[in-house]
Formats: sequence, structure tokens, C-alpha cells
Amino acid sequence: MSDAAAIVREALGRHPIIDGHNDWAWEVRAQRDYSVEGLDGDLGDGFDTDVPRLRAGGVGGQFWSVYVEDRRAGADHVRETLEQIDFVHRLAARYPQHFSLARTADDAERAHANDTIASFLGAEGSHQLDGSLAVLRDYARLGVRYLTLTHTLTTEFADSATDDPQHGGLSARGRELVRELNRLGMLVDLSHVSPATMRDALDETSAPVIFSHSSCRAVTDHPRNVPDDVLDRLADNGGVVMITFVPQFVSDAYRRWLEGGRVGERPRVTLGDVADHLEHARAVAGVRHIGLGGDFDGTPRFPEGLEDTSTYPALLEELARRGWSADELAALSGGNILRVLQATDAAFEAASSSWSRTPS
Repeated sequence: MSDAAAIVREALGRHPIIDGHNDWAWEVRAQRDYSVEGLDGDLGDGFDTDVPRLRAGGVGGQFWSVYVEDRRAGADHVRETLEQIDFVHRLAARYPQHFSLARTADDAERAHANDTIASFLGAEGSHQLDGSLAVLRDYARLGVRYLTLTHTLTTEFADSATDDPQHGGLSARGRELVRELNRLGMLVDLSHVSPATMRDALDETSAPVIFSHSSCRAVTDHPRNVPDDVLDRLADNGGVVMITFVPQFVSDAYRRWLEGGRVGERPRVTLGDVADHLEHARAVAGVRHIGLGGDFDGTPRFPEGLEDTSTYPALLEELARRGWSADELAALSGGNILRVLQATDAAFEAASSSWSRTPS
């Protein structure tokens, strides 16, 4: 075993991978009409995720994205979100030897002890509320631990990074949403939002935030990425940026090729490009404020060396060769997001366990 492999083995022994964002539920909807049968074997090239590859990748926890498109009728957003949540619940019930539903950091630790994958839920956009904070509270009761404030379109709550701004960041209702997320112990997820929304949310929140799947704007100038002034605020906030693997978010050459109509040869994007973003985030935000959010099954192509959920150890080995210690890699792989969960678990358990509790 190489020195790098030994360092990674030590790191993953302390904290298995807890990834911030995976769209397997959406892909199972698209390809299998939500059937949970046959999902414990090799699913082939049509998926980035399956049980053998999760196991090979050292994944001990996953925030499954309960995502729905933001271009549907409002009530459909809620119904389809409930279908996504139902899929994850049925997945864990069908394969208890592989998956366990998780709401808290303690649940993740129990899953690790039992050799199951802690299955958290994250909703990807405030359009999934259909304008109702009551719906948000119901999602919390069903175990949803984070809400991304927008997806690709600006909502009544907040400006998206990839749509025309309407509010200059958060609207007044968006500030109310952030406060209610804090009260519920649900994490405020700032992936997909505009920089102005990021800054407003950091001003408003009383709890650590996350970026469930974003990379660094200073390294790749994509609007979905996080500017340095925002990264710099994570230390005071206590939050975590979970670096993603999406090619146009980690390679400027690939971004320009995609935006230019895919003319000419497709630029090569590698595992090393993702490592560059992790190194930059560590330098600006600090090693206690970084994590991994691959976005597997959420985009059609991934960097060489990071093609599916089996490949996390290869990325960690690259970082070990660059001088990262086992302690740093353990923080990155799962320790940091567990800390954020621990900081918000008590509020989440108190608020989501009572049907009668209302906002103050």
C-alpha cells in the first residue's frame, strides 16, 4: 500500500465519506419509475450510483437530493417532492443491510457502527414549497435536513445564480424563510443562489450554512461557484462548502467550451481540477469548512478519475500526495458536515417532532 493510500485508509476509518448532494432518486424516477427492486446490485453505465460503487467509494453517508424541476405548476412541486422523499424511505426499508434513514449526526454515527449508509434528505429549491412555510415544516417532519434556497430560477424568496435577479439577494419573505429554517434546525443551502443571496443569507442566519454542491469562483469563473469573500465568511459562520465535481464548475476551459456551443474538441477535465478547488477552498475558508458534494447522477459527464461514486478514495489519495494529512482528510470526508449537523440537531429534533409547534 502506498503512503497516500495508507493516509486515506486512516482518514476514512475515522470518517467515511458523507457527500452533500446526489440525484440518484431523480434518476431512478426517470429510468425505473421509482421501483426499489434490483437496486442493490451493479446498475451499469446508466447510473453513477449503486450499492457496490457506494461501498467501493467509502461512502458512509449521503444527502439524497429530493429534487424536482422548477418549471412545473406549484402544487406539482410539492407532490413530486413527496414522491422523492417516499422513494428514499422505501429504499431504506427495502435494503436495511445497506441504508438507514438519518436525521442527525448521532444517526450517522450509528449507521457507521452498523455498516449502513446514513441516508439524509435535502430539498433542492424553495420552489418546492409552493410558497408555503407550512410545507417546509412538513418536510422537516419527514426528515428533510436542508433546503437549497433556489434551483436554476429565481423564486419569490431569493435570486438564483443562473436567472435574472428580482430581489437583489433575499426578499423579505426570503429572510423569513432563513429564520424559519434556523428555527427548524434545517440547514440553509446556498448552492445555486446568487452571490447577493449568499451574502444576505449569511447576514440573516443564526446557524451554520452549507453549500451542498458548489466550487470556487476564483478558480473557475462560473456563476454557480462561490466568491472568495463568501468563502472567507464561513469560518465565522461555522458552515461548510462541499466542493462539487461538475466539469463546467471545476474547469474554465470546459466552461468556455460549453458556453461557446461545444465547438472543437471537448477540453479534458480531471480529478486534479477538483483537487485544485479543494486546495483553494482550504486556503480561503479553512480546513474545517470544506466537504464533498459530487452531484453524481445530476449531470451527464464527470472528470476523468471521478466517474462515479466508487472514486472518492482516488480524490483523497491525490490530496494526500499534495500533503494533506489524515486529520485534514477526515475533516473533509465527513467530520466537518457532522459538526454542522451537531450544531443544529437539537433544534431540528425539537421542531420536527411536534405537529403542534408553531413559529414564535
